[in-house]
Amino acid sequence: MGKQIVKSYNERNFKNVIEKCSGCERIVEENGAQFCKTFMQPEAKWHLGICNFATHAKPEITVVTIRVNPLKAAKRASAKGKK
Repeated sequence: MGKQIVKSYNERNFKNVIEKCSGCERIVEENGAQFCKTFMQPEAKWHLGICNFATHAKPEITVVTIRVNPLKAAKRASAKGKK
């Protein structure tokens, strides 16, 4: 087998992490600079909202409950059975 070539994060054109990345477990520090070990351009991942690789931030899920009228539900169910 051939030798594995190990390159540093600077040599692979990784961009530095941004403020929103602080606290993430995927941050690697090399020569005093912090890089994301999963994605080369962390700023682009946060551009449209939350980064899907972020281990420190979870998306908020809102659950909406809808009240169903039992009489209307029964009428709809019986109408489907007649077809």
